[in-house]
Amino acid sequence: MSNPPAVEFRSVTKVFGKGADSQVALDDIDLRIEQGEIFGVIGYSGAGKSTLVRLINALEKPTSGTIEISGTPITGVREREVRRLRRDIGMVFQQFNLFRSRTAAGNIEYPLKVAGWQRAERKARVAELLEFVGLSDKARSYPDQLSGGQKQRVGIARALATSPSLLLADESTSALDPETTGEVLRLLKKINRELGVTIVVITHEMDVIRTVADRVAVLAEGRIVELASTFEVFATPQAAPTQSFVATVLHNRPSEDELRRLGELHGGRLVTVDIDDRRGIGDALATAASAGVRFEVVYGGVSTLQDKTFGSVTLVLHGDDAAIDKVIDELDRPRLLEKIPTD
Repeated sequence: MSNPPAVEFRSVTKVFGKGADSQVALDDIDLRIEQGEIFGVIGYSGAGKSTLVRLINALEKPTSGTIEISGTPITGVREREVRRLRRDIGMVFQQFNLFRSRTAAGNIEYPLKVAGWQRAERKARVAELLEFVGLSDKARSYPDQLSGGQKQRVGIARALATSPSLLLADESTSALDPETTGEVLRLLKKINRELGVTIVVITHEMDVIRTVADRVAVLAEGRIVELASTFEVFATPQAAPTQSFVATVLHNRPSEDELRRLGELHGGRLVTVDIDDRRGIGDALATAASAGVRFEVVYGGVSTLQDKTFGSVTLVLHGDDAAIDKVIDELDRPRLLEKIPTD
């Protein structure tokens, strides 16, 4: 029998307030997060991301629907059972939430004290975690003596203290610079790979999703508008919010202003085509050369994600109209961009 999912939402709706003042934060969410994956949830401010994560750790209760953690209901059960389930969930916060009066070691040790661990066991576990996150030399440092990235690594170590099977990272890199963000994301991947912890990454940054997530759900106005592998979301985004997010990190499709500039600069006929491991433009360009059609790549980019290649290129074609039509016919799902406003 297969393992139950790490998290499962069934028809979950969350409404804040009542009557005319009510606000739907999440609307009929069905979601299954598998054991051992890194799952990304992305959306703009107000999309429902924070509500979703607070439902997972039972800090909020759904208005309707059910939620299970590793096959065990976390809705409609006694508070004692909720507390027991919550012990198996680690939480990493955007603003670190460290105790300023405790050292790095003291912050990591705190949940172990609450859980009733003996002193010797606590000290051994803290030392193990400090080494795991690369901060053995910072055990006696206070938060004010640490960089942002070091604070977040302490926060991650604290979240791992009681060996949870599920880790929730809520905007855990949004307060960090790009280099430090990379360090924290590499640590999350290490936790997933070496400890087998399921990780749910809540973010508004598509670059974070591209770096760590196996799958991703795109939230907009309280609903999941797209759910797919990270590769599929980047290579063939379907929903408008997804396309907008992808455009923030993949600059391989020209904007209207860029198209206008390309048209004025090159003339000819412009066409954009998506490419991947199965779809290329080699045959079409060979046809162009043999038919006397001149071509030039004027925009685009190719990326690799999850061991697969994808991208988009924009070509300008010059030559006889019939010959250009023949070249375009050989392209896979081309988007013709020849009618460009020039005013």
